[in-house]
Amino acid sequence: MNPRLLPCLLLPTLAVSAATRVELTGDRGVPAIAFAATEIERAAALAPAGAPLVVSLEITPAAGSDPQAYRIERPGADRVRVVGGGAPGAMYGALDVAEALRIGTIASLKAGPRAPHVAQRGIKFNIPLDLRTPSYTDCADAAQANIPEMWEREFWRTTLDELARHRYNVLSLWSLHPFPSLVKVPEFPEVALADVWRTRAKLEDNFSFAGTDMVKPAMLANYEVVKKISIDEKIEFWRWVMSYAKDRGIAIYVFTWNTFTFGAEGKHGITNDLENPITKAYFRASVREMIKTYPLLAGFGITAGEGMPHKMDSKVKEKWLWDTYGEGVRDAKKSEPQRVVRMIHRFHWTSQGEIIDAWKDYPGFPATFDFSFKYSVAHMYSITNPPFIQPLIEGIAPGLRTWLTVRNDDIYTFRWGDPDYARDYVVNMPAAEKCAGFYMGPDGYTWGRSFLERQPPAAGPRPLVFEKQWYSFLLWGRLAYDPTLPNAHFERILAARFPGVPAATLFAASKSASQVIPTITSFFWGDIDLKWFPEACLSSPRNKGFYTIQHFVEGTTMPGSGNIDIREWRKRLQEKTPLRDTTPLQIADRLRGSALETERLVAELRPHAAGSAELVATLDDYTCFALLGHYYAEKIRGACALALYDANSDPADQAASLRHLEVALQHWKRYAAVRDARYVPALYNRIGYVDITALTAKVAADLDLARQWQPGSVKYSGPRAGTEKGFKR
Repeated sequence: MNPRLLPCLLLPTLAVSAATRVELTGDRGVPAIAFAATEIERAAALAPAGAPLVVSLEITPAAGSDPQAYRIERPGADRVRVVGGGAPGAMYGALDVAEALRIGTIASLKAGPRAPHVAQRGIKFNIPLDLRTPSYTDCADAAQANIPEMWEREFWRTTLDELARHRYNVLSLWSLHPFPSLVKVPEFPEVALADVWRTRAKLEDNFSFAGTDMVKPAMLANYEVVKKISIDEKIEFWRWVMSYAKDRGIAIYVFTWNTFTFGAEGKHGITNDLENPITKAYFRASVREMIKTYPLLAGFGITAGEGMPHKMDSKVKEKWLWDTYGEGVRDAKKSEPQRVVRMIHRFHWTSQGEIIDAWKDYPGFPATFDFSFKYSVAHMYSITNPPFIQPLIEGIAPGLRTWLTVRNDDIYTFRWGDPDYARDYVVNMPAAEKCAGFYMGPDGYTWGRSFLERQPPAAGPRPLVFEKQWYSFLLWGRLAYDPTLPNAHFERILAARFPGVPAATLFAASKSASQVIPTITSFFWGDIDLKWFPEACLSSPRNKGFYTIQHFVEGTTMPGSGNIDIREWRKRLQEKTPLRDTTPLQIADRLRGSALETERLVAELRPHAAGSAELVATLDDYTCFALLGHYYAEKIRGACALALYDANSDPADQAASLRHLEVALQHWKRYAAVRDARYVPALYNRIGYVDITALTAKVAADLDLARQWQPGSVKYSGPRAGTEKGFKR
């Protein structure tokens, strides 16, 4: 008998009507199949009563087949056969079966092959390992709160299960300098860190944007040990995490910025000086030990980053990176010559030609070597076809590909869900011959457990961000695997999640609410994270702080958006030239339309939400999006009227501006009331402390600014359009 067809443990017949008996066969010795079989059993236990179903789960690799691909066969109405090209494919097919049981579509589950549209679908996770080995996000409340969670198996078990359910297969862990928390380096024995620390010091918004002071003396002077653990136990823990990830079809990469030495500086003569031969030897040995210590580590992501002087010659940067990371990999492969270690080199203050010159001898080059590029800079919720990557795609060297860093520094707090936007975004990604895949995530917030809720659960841990924002993660992961999934499919998923709620109305409310942030971000453009946080009309206090009515008058739109800014709109009106692009007033109309539609739909849904705390919270989030839409619509109209007053000195235009700004203030007050009843103020990396209620005074000050406006005052002071820093061919 084929061992992969040995009977699984069968779900017993349940003495309730709301259940479907499922007979499963497959090899539960394969962890991916065991996981998926359990998902089927759970779904069957809650499915409407129906005819018994026989499900077989198989793995049949074929030459050249994709391990993630699978085929569903329907030998009969009561039978489903899932044949995976590998364990991940069998798992994905079985998850399809579980979902069909859950949403009531098992009878119509279609036979046929499935294969991933985007081969590598990942998460960018800035990981707060320890006070002494921070990520770029650690100068923020969410990161500090999540440090203990990073060392709990239940956190990773739940996280990795969630990612697998949504078809993610890459987890990238980003840290400024992770080595002291993860490995022992024989040549530098004092570097490895025992225990896990967190600071008790109150963090302020005064950290360097370059990350150089992420660990301050005052933070080290006031710390707490949140977990007692030896370095050997840490290694065993992370080996377990990587093994569990592999069992869910997920590859783990470790990304660094360079050349930070947090946790190691001052030991054995290690410094941040790139010319220090001890530092170079330490990095090289650390890379070697990471590979040897973690057999399941898929590879590294590196950058000529903030820790290197910006004006340093790219050749010098690349020589340092090669001498440390490149040679470290080659050292490790001396004892494991068959080991494949992928290297992902970010474009960041360096050039393609000099990268290739330095890395052409990397083991397996070019098949094992990729680039990485910020696809939408910091704002994935803007437009679905960002133009910034085009020079790279046109000029990328033959045989090389790039990953897309899909940054979400737009939405930290609220639940988002628009399948049309996500589908278009995925379909517009570069073709597979030039695009290796993507990983998405924020730099200003930590996707760990959610500590924003004002009232945590009465029992148990706080939910994961992946659990709270499950619909968003589901959409991005599922549509990246299969963008042909229709909206009706997601409507059924919502119906199963919220029984008794009109699913079409909920689907429409989610979609309309989710259009607000992309609409405003594509109009008022601040390319990097510190320049624009649309939840608060805010940039870093060291940039512009709160964006005033003057900033809106003088702001710019996103390149490639087809929008024109207010000054250009005014210029074309004055010159009586055609307004073929999308005007500011049309943007305001879109925002108001989305807001009104969301409010209408939420009002219809409220009577159905009484029994579901999750649905109540979801509708509050949609209301927040709607109120933001109203606020920005009125602010844009006020800015347009003020721009006209600036040009023509007509008091009627100034009065119109004041009317719009007064309405905007009222919408903001309602937004603050709804938002802050549910969520706390918080300190975010690079954007600073965000208190929506406190910002009401800034919103009100727009009225004073408009009243005191002197015609002829318009100048440039808004956020600048931008591309990936330092990209050169």
